Amino acid sequence: MATSPQPAPLTPRRHSGISRRLLLTATASTLFVTATACGSAVNTADGSSSDGLITLSMHNPDSETQDPATWQLVQEFNKKNPDTKIKLEGQPVEQHEQRMTIAAQSGTLPEIFWVYDSLAKTMVKNGDLLDLTPILAENNLKAKFAPSMLAGFRSGTMQYGVPYQALITGFYYNKAILSEHGIAVPDTFDDLLAAVKKLKADGVVPIAQGANNSSFSVWAFLTMLDRFGYESQYPDILSGKARYDNADFLRLYQHIQELAEAGAFPVNMNTQTYAQAVASYTAGKAAFLDAGVWEAAKIQKSTVGKDTGFWAGPTFSDGVGDQKLVMNVPSAPFVVSAKVKEDQKKYAAVKAFIQFYYSDAGQKILADNAQPPVTTYKPELGSTEDAVFAAVLAEAAKPGWTSPKSQPDLVVSAATASAMYDSFYGVMGGSLSPEEAVKNVQKTLK
Repeated sequence: MATSPQPAPLTPRRHSGISRRLLLTATASTLFVTATACGSAVNTADGSSSDGLITLSMHNPDSETQDPATWQLVQEFNKKNPDTKIKLEGQPVEQHEQRMTIAAQSGTLPEIFWVYDSLAKTMVKNGDLLDLTPILAENNLKAKFAPSMLAGFRSGTMQYGVPYQALITGFYYNKAILSEHGIAVPDTFDDLLAAVKKLKADGVVPIAQGANNSSFSVWAFLTMLDRFGYESQYPDILSGKARYDNADFLRLYQHIQELAEAGAFPVNMNTQTYAQAVASYTAGKAAFLDAGVWEAAKIQKSTVGKDTGFWAGPTFSDGVGDQKLVMNVPSAPFVVSAKVKEDQKKYAAVKAFIQFYYSDAGQKILADNAQPPVTTYKPELGSTEDAVFAAVLAEAAKPGWTSPKSQPDLVVSAATASAMYDSFYGVMGGSLSPEEAVKNVQKTLK
C-alpha cells in the first residue's frame, strides 16, 4: 500500500509522502481487532538490531527499499553507537496509525515513531509524548532549523515533534517535449492553459495524474489553493467564521475545470494509479507530472531524466495574496514516547539519535538519497547525476519566493483532507462541478 503524501510518498505515497489518513473516530476495540489481524505487517529492517535499546517505528514495511534515507541513517547510527542500537520496524501507513493509536491507549508506544500530525496532537493532549525542547537545546541543535520547520509541531511551549523529511511539491516537466512543440515553461495560469491546449491538439498528454487508489496525489493543486488565500482563511473556516465554499476558492476550481475541458489530464486518469502516472511521465508520454521531491531520484535514472525540470506551478492574476509561493514544508513528524524520560539509558539513546539525524552528517545522508535537508545544511550536488534533485531545490529556493507554513491538507481533519482530494479529482474528471466540489468539502467541516 502506498504511503501518504503528507509525507512525501516513497512508494506512492510517501513521504514521506504521501493513502488517506486514518479516521481517528474508530473505536479502540475496532482498532485492536484490525491491528491484531495486521500484526504480521510489523517488519524489522535488515541490518538493524533485533534487540535494540530503542525502537524507531515507521510507516513503511520495508524501509531499506521504500525509505532508504532513514534506513541508512539508522545503520550509520548503529555503527557509531553499538551500545545504544536502534531497532527499525514498520508497517503500511494505515496499519501503522492504528497500531500507534492502540499503543498510546495501552501505554506501549515505541520510543520514537513517525505519525500524522493529527494523531500527534491527540497524543499531546493525552500526555503521551515527550517535550523535545531540552534535546533541541543541546549543542544548539534548534538553530539548525528554519523556524517554519519546527513551528507546526509545537503546542504552547512544548516541542512535541521534529520534521521527518521536507515536502517540496509541484510539477516536473519534460523540456524536450515542450521544446518540440514550441512551448515555453509556463509562468502564469494562462500560460499553462495555452500549453495544455497546444499539447492536447498535438496528441500529447499534458499532465500525468492518477486517481485510482491515489486520490491524495493532487499536490500541485493544493499549492494553487494557497494562491487563493487558503493559509489566511483556513483558521476561520475551521472555526466556522468562514466557509470553504467561498468565492475565492470557487474561482480556483473553475480554473481547474478550464484545464479539464482543455484536455489537461489523461483519459484514463480515474483508472490509473499515481504510480502509473509517474511511469507514464518517465516513459516520455506526458509533458508534466504532479508530484514532489521524492520522485527526483527515480526520474533522474529514467530516460527523461536529462530533460526534466521542476516548476512550483502557476501564478494567478485573480488569485488572493502572494502568488510567489512554492510548497516547501515539513512533512509528518517524528515524535517520542513520554515514557522514555523514565529510563535514563533510553532517553540518552533517543537524544543521541535526534542529534545525529539532524546533524550535517545525518542531513547529508538525506541529500545523498535525493531528500531535501530539513535543516540549514546545504548539500553539494553533482552537475549531472543530481540534476533533477538540484532543479527541485533551486525552485524551492528562488529569490523572492516563500513557502506556506503547511500543506493545506495537513491542517484539517482526515475527513476534510479526503474531501479536498476528491473535490479536485471530481472536477478534473468531470464528475463534479466547481460549485459541487467546494460544497462537498464544506460538508465535512463542523
